Amino acid sequence: MMMRFVTTPDATQLTGLSTATLREWTSRRALIPADVPPKGKGSPAGFTWQTVLLLRVAVTLRDRFHLELQPHRTLFASLKTGLRRTSFIALWGKTLALQGGDDWTLVDEAETLQLNNDAVIIRLQTHLEALSVGFALPRPGPSSGQLELFPARSIEQSANAPVVPAARKRQGDPIATIRRRSA
Repeated sequence: MMMRFVTTPDATQLTGLSTATLREWTSRRALIPADVPPKGKGSPAGFTWQTVLLLRVAVTLRDRFHLELQPHRTLFASLKTGLRRTSFIALWGKTLALQGGDDWTLVDEAETLQLNNDAVIIRLQTHLEALSVGFALPRPGPSSGQLELFPARSIEQSANAPVVPAARKRQGDPIATIRRRSA
């Protein structure tokens, strides 16, 4: 399956981080490295949905729980490895339980109260909804584990984007009158 990437401007929108903070976290401090590092000064980095999800989790840990993120670099690396082996659709209805150190687990929403140990619980639903739109990824269908047949695509129209008029056929235009024959 082909990996989809978003560039730095899209990643800042999806994570809520400023460009400077995103650059700090993904390049300078290498807290959560970009999937495709920038080729040079002024070129954007590339991010997969797994990395953007991880950045959103890091923002939640920093903003809601006031955690210092640097000591958790190995946790983020472990999460990234685990998310690479998990399909996007399999994460719907799951909760991320951070149990300390590098220990984490994905738990069904209904089972979060049955955890035996202390954990920081991150509900993934709102993060997955944002990624579903930002990366044009499928959402679960009415049946559990079923994909949408035609997932909605993220379409943004820039105010400065040129509008290309539709081509019109003109009478006597030799290119417009050429017909292709099928064999």
